[in-house]
Amino acid sequence: MLAFVLRRLLQAVIVMIAVAFIAFMLFQYVGDPVVFLLGQDAKPDQIAQLRTDLGLDQPFFVQFWHFLVNAAQGEFGLSLRQGAKVSRLIGERFPATLELSLVAAVAAVVIGIPMGVYAALRRGTFISQVFLTISLLGVSLPTFLIGILLILVFAVLLGWFPSFGRGSVVSLGWWNTGLLTADGWHHIVLPAVTLAIFQLTLIMRLVRSEMLEVLRTDYIKFARARGLPDRAIHFGHALKNTLVPVMTIIGLQVGTLIAFSIITETVFQWPGMGLLFIQSVTFADIPVMAAYLCLIALIFVVINLVVDLLYFAVDPRLRVGGAGGH
Repeated sequence: MLAFVLRRLLQAVIVMIAVAFIAFMLFQYVGDPVVFLLGQDAKPDQIAQLRTDLGLDQPFFVQFWHFLVNAAQGEFGLSLRQGAKVSRLIGERFPATLELSLVAAVAAVVIGIPMGVYAALRRGTFISQVFLTISLLGVSLPTFLIGILLILVFAVLLGWFPSFGRGSVVSLGWWNTGLLTADGWHHIVLPAVTLAIFQLTLIMRLVRSEMLEVLRTDYIKFARARGLPDRAIHFGHALKNTLVPVMTIIGLQVGTLIAFSIITETVFQWPGMGLLFIQSVTFADIPVMAAYLCLIALIFVVINLVVDLLYFAVDPRLRVGGAGGH
């Protein structure tokens, strides 16, 4: 177990160094921060002094080392557009993105798994066909179109939900949350549904296909031959083994929700990291872009590590294989 964890940690460190190098290259080849800060009319001595202050006159690998050290401490300098520390901007936006992603992920799992199980156990029925049709639409329609349709129906025509913003929030130290207010829940419904639909349909189709595959295995046939009731077979044996590979996909989808909430946050003007990233791309705000890239990579690495450990704990074949290899 320890060797497995150490190997995964080493891989995670290598991945983060590679991502940090890519983020660092943004500073080298995407615009000149000195020009952004001083403007086109700056004097040569001002430019030279600022380059010295920013460390841009140092060798390439010295700059990269300083970037790694600062990034490990969560420091990415100042935003070229807002003039504020990037770490503060990310800290202000991160709670909104995380809450939106977690609500969407919980909704996708809670609804998607039962739909997938039903579609597998009752395949060919009318409701099962309806679920498959809904899943096909969810996979096919782009996220921005789903968001616009939800705004049109539930915000404009029916007036049930607001179409933008986060609503009222409560501050808990440095963390601000809208999940403790009714207005916050009222605002999060439409963007969370928009973000969850694709993940929900993906989980449903994956659970259905895995469930059908497990139901064909020999040990399920043996369980039926022993006279076990259908409920014990379906939920005690089939579903448990179905969720082992599905767990990996669900874990990675949480990272995907955080990383690709950009479109949803833009459509609903949700004040999260995705909207901040879009604004930074528009204005070529390199420090914010680099910080966003590193943070998303860190989230994926951590989630992937947790999923691997859970997979290792749940699947006895990996523990036996690891012990045998050792």
